Amino acid sequence: MVTRRTIRSLALAGGLAGLAGVAYALRWRQKPSPCPYSQRVWIDLPRPVISRSRLCEVLEPQPGERILELGPGTGYYTGTVARAVAPNGTVHAVDVQRSMVADLRTRLRDRGHDNVAPVCGDGRELPYPDDSFDAAYLVLVLGEIPAQERALAELERVLKPGGRLVVGESLPDPHFVTCETLRDRAERQGFRFETDVGTRGSYFTRVAVPPSATGD
Repeated sequence: MVTRRTIRSLALAGGLAGLAGVAYALRWRQKPSPCPYSQRVWIDLPRPVISRSRLCEVLEPQPGERILELGPGTGYYTGTVARAVAPNGTVHAVDVQRSMVADLRTRLRDRGHDNVAPVCGDGRELPYPDDSFDAAYLVLVLGEIPAQERALAELERVLKPGGRLVVGESLPDPHFVTCETLRDRAERQGFRFETDVGTRGSYFTRVAVPPSATGD
């Protein structure tokens, strides 16, 4: 028989657990960091609004393009974009965690994606020269980077004039970046806003590097 005291105890325990979860999320938000490799199961879960197909609709990857993915994790989007730029295009997938890069390399090999280059690197100091890519994207990653504006500046640097950048964000990610904040930070780094797709709590935003004055 369930007594009132038991119900009150369960309610109290649930409330305390909820408060602990909120406190943990706030603490994690104050100290941005990538999802640990030990918790990679969470980044493989379905993403209904920021889906693979919707990413491709917004990014518009074309055969033969050279595309940068920042923070691929275990490759939720990587294979889809790799197929879109095949057979002559490439995806450079840069992740700061060596364990993620190793996992991604194994998965790509098993799935036959030979036009992806997994690279261990930091979004704040990308290992590429200026004007290296036609497009770039990062999903559920920007808020994990301690210096977001520096990362956006690096992305602007490695993209060609006219290059596209797509950023995806979704709640309840504790590092969620609002579309307004993203747009403001991106425009301060020289990007030009193009479009938003989705909802305020789960969206893709596309910005672009303005074409050069000479039209190159």
